[in-house]
Parts: sequence; structure tokens; C-alpha cells
Amino acid sequence: MARLRYTGGMDISDVLARLHDFTDERDWAQFHTPRNLVLALVGEVGELAELVQWRTDEEVIALARTDDGRVALADELADVFTYLVGIADAVGIDLDEAVHAKITKNAVKYPPHLARGSNAKYTELGDVDTGPSAEVS
Repeated sequence: MARLRYTGGMDISDVLARLHDFTDERDWAQFHTPRNLVLALVGEVGELAELVQWRTDEEVIALARTDDGRVALADELADVFTYLVGIADAVGIDLDEAVHAKITKNAVKYPPHLARGSNAKYTELGDVDTGPSAEVS
């Protein structure tokens, strides 16, 4: 499967500023608690899942190539992303830092010489020196 090369240069701080403006204009910050945002995220993930449920991978790719399907998928992905950004903001987590740290942890947990071509969990790969920080998933 071809990989998309992201060239948009999205700035999460810009997204967050727009989300703050949107929320403030509607006086919705009172509802944007960490718990409520997580539950909203789950709902949006469900809506994304609904678009692909009961379809093969090929059918999902074909859906994404249609105008209506691409818009529907993009809308749900954007909803998921904005709630994720909102949750991180609400609990004071720098998403950029967190994502890079997690990729680094996963690189240790899944070394290429053991994980290449395998869908096994790191605990099933054999001699992986995960260290104490890798126990956190």
C-alpha cells in the first residue's frame, strides 16, 4: 500500500488556537472536561468505524477515492484529531513530545531484527530488552 507523504505543515498550536476560539465563542469550555472530551472522542471513533465497518480494505480505499467518501472520512478523522488535541490540552500533555517519545519506546520494544514482518506483541518476540520505561503502553 502506498504511503501518503504529509506535506501540509500542520501546526498543532494553530489548530489548538482555532479550537479555543471556536469553544470560547460558544461558551463551551465549561463542557470540555477531560472526561467529556474522551467520551466525545470515543463517539467520533465510532462514527469513523461505522464508515469502514463491513467493508474490505479494498472497499475502504475505493470509498476514500470517491468525493463523498473522501469528505466523510476526512470529516471523521478531523473530529477524532480535534478531540485528541483537546484532551491533550485539557490534561497538559504536549502531543508532539508525547508522540515522539512513544515512537522511541516502540522502537525499543519492537526492534527490526525481531519484529520485521511479524504482528506479534513485543512480549512474544523473544529477547527484547525493553527496560523499565517500555512496560508503559
